[in-house]
Amino acid sequence: MNIDRRTAMTALAATTALATTSALGGIASKAMAASKGRIDLSPKKWPAGEYARFMTAQGVDRTTAGSAKGKNGAVTVAYGALAARAGLEALKQGGNAIDAAMTTALAQVALTMGAPISYFGIMSLVYYDAKTGKTHTMNAEWNTVAGETEPLTIPGAIDFSSTEALQGKGAPSGRTALVGGFMKGVEAAHKRFGKLPFASLFDPAIHIAEEGMPVSEMLDGVFKFRDRDIRRLPETKATLVKPDGTAYKTGDIFKQPKLAATLRAVAAEGADYMYGGAWGKKLVAAVQADGGKMTLDDLSKYEVIWADPLVAELRRGYSLQTNPAPNFGGFSIIEAQNLADAAGLCGGEHWTKSPEQLKKALEITQLFGISMVPKEAQAAIYPGIDFRDAARVSKDHAAALWKQIEGGKTFTKWKRTTPMHSDDVVAVDAEGNMAAITHSINCVNWGKTGIFIDGISIGDPASFQQAAIARVAPGARLPAPTETGILFKDGVPVLAFASMGAGLHQRTFQGLLNVTCFDMTVEEAINTPDFFMPSTDPATGETTLVVPEGRFDHKLLDGTGYAWREMPLSEARLGGEGKWVAISRDPKTRELHAASHNRNNSDAVAF
Repeated sequence: MNIDRRTAMTALAATTALATTSALGGIASKAMAASKGRIDLSPKKWPAGEYARFMTAQGVDRTTAGSAKGKNGAVTVAYGALAARAGLEALKQGGNAIDAAMTTALAQVALTMGAPISYFGIMSLVYYDAKTGKTHTMNAEWNTVAGETEPLTIPGAIDFSSTEALQGKGAPSGRTALVGGFMKGVEAAHKRFGKLPFASLFDPAIHIAEEGMPVSEMLDGVFKFRDRDIRRLPETKATLVKPDGTAYKTGDIFKQPKLAATLRAVAAEGADYMYGGAWGKKLVAAVQADGGKMTLDDLSKYEVIWADPLVAELRRGYSLQTNPAPNFGGFSIIEAQNLADAAGLCGGEHWTKSPEQLKKALEITQLFGISMVPKEAQAAIYPGIDFRDAARVSKDHAAALWKQIEGGKTFTKWKRTTPMHSDDVVAVDAEGNMAAITHSINCVNWGKTGIFIDGISIGDPASFQQAAIARVAPGARLPAPTETGILFKDGVPVLAFASMGAGLHQRTFQGLLNVTCFDMTVEEAINTPDFFMPSTDPATGETTLVVPEGRFDHKLLDGTGYAWREMPLSEARLGGEGKWVAISRDPKTRELHAASHNRNNSDAVAF
């Protein structure tokens, strides 16, 4: 299969931009829940005024990272201040990091109306168990559809050249749906590590769905973006359009009664309600009515994948534990960190001060797309370099690869100067358990198909991943780009992080280097000026450096020799930005320092 670099980068932008949320969570049996008693995490039980305060924060965009410190627990998110507060409530009522993360993630989906993230989306988890000193990873990513044997003919495409192109090309098709593992992941993580009754994790999300929430300017924009698509199917129109046929707008109260009923059913019956039960049957019928090939077998056979972490030594006593295959994001993080050492990025000037160092950082982070091209293309671009997983995490691989990059072999064609969601959650508890999750709908705001089943959105992630689907067997797990992990110092866990967005690789690269090379706190690491995923011209394949408006010196940018443009903060979400959130833990004092994204309605909370 011949895929050029331009195609790979378009797919990469789609896969990551629309992809991730991080959290910490799980499901217990009815008997176990009963034995633990009823824990109520509903906002009705929160201190007076807190729910209103955090709901108001949903409509406020940050310009600096949210920051919070404590010793009993902390939660941070890329989006959804109210969701972070819901996770903190789980910690306050005796839950652990998993309970907090899952509670947060469940609330995040309700707060976003299932547009960038979904209860039938995907999840990736890295969890450090303080009692055993062991790190666990869980993959609840997409399964392809077993009956889809000609994936290259799946209709659809997206690119970032215009609003219309971003909305998706071609006619809507049920073939663009994949089998998501989000709710299976919530259940599996809780069953293995959670402390609170499973049903209690749903309390905040159910409250939000039933009581409703004000439509923010951001949500107003989502409604406008998909106005035509959400009117195509009767159930979706009834869910997302007012009864009189007008659109929801800023300040309106949006309620999700069908979603509340579905979440209650899952809380009572477990994930099987969706994966083969009443809800699953409705899903299959809707997808097949739109030409899709999904069956109940696809749902009932879905299982999460537990695995040991991918481990790598970095520098100065730091090591990283992250997701292994079939995720490819972990290999990309480690490869990039090793390349940073080979290029001399550590120990020199920071790339926000030196055009030469910035140029090196740009070349290194563009290699993220190498995971998405065939082996033949990899060999053609970088002759003699071994890109097998085991090789990519070695220092020798990085040294040889950097030598070729330094000699002029670049993965992308930079445009020279002349004389474009998901969510993250990280949670840490008083015992030192650490959970980091990325979850997503992995498409652009509900997807072009706009399918809703009893309040739950069904995206169209296959509409731009045809080539990736063709590389795996029908019904198999699709590799994911998520970059989530635990950072260790001298063998002790000191930081948990998660990332999302089109520029997740760029943001993770910068965040880890800021901490491990430049001794920054998590708050400082996030507030330091960051470069985005470069934009790619669909016609020429040329890439242009993209940075947030007003954060970089123009002389520095000119000094790279690359074309650049500044992105207004209001456009950053779909403009290539990455989000990286983290919580650090001082092993001596046990103090937790949580920092959120420095844009959008993110927040960090602790006690």
